[in-house]
Amino acid sequence: MNNYETVFILNPVLSDVQIEETVKKFEDFLINKGAKMVAKENWGLKKLAYPIQHKKSGFYHLFEFTAEGDVVAPYELEFRRDERIMRCLTVKLDKHAVSWAERRRTKLKAKA
Repeated sequence: MNNYETVFILNPVLSDVQIEETVKKFEDFLINKGAKMVAKENWGLKKLAYPIQHKKSGFYHLFEFTAEGDVVAPYELEFRRDERIMRCLTVKLDKHAVSWAERRRTKLKAKA
């Protein structure tokens, strides 16, 4: 099992219900493929560094999960097929990135 992190940007014109449905769709996709969700974060509406599809902002979400390597390609294909997703990036985490992510999550929980 490998550790992965995905950040994706949703279209800013979506309603809260549509955003929840989209996030749930991708979470269920991972779980159905045998992945284990480690963390899930909603970063909210953020201004983009440059316009994407003539939009200047988007809803950011982060997924951290563990899965086999063959899960990532169909997972990213689902992102490209969904018109609600403006951008996505999935990266494989090494041991240093995993420990950094754990420290970051601990720090966020302490703030809350």
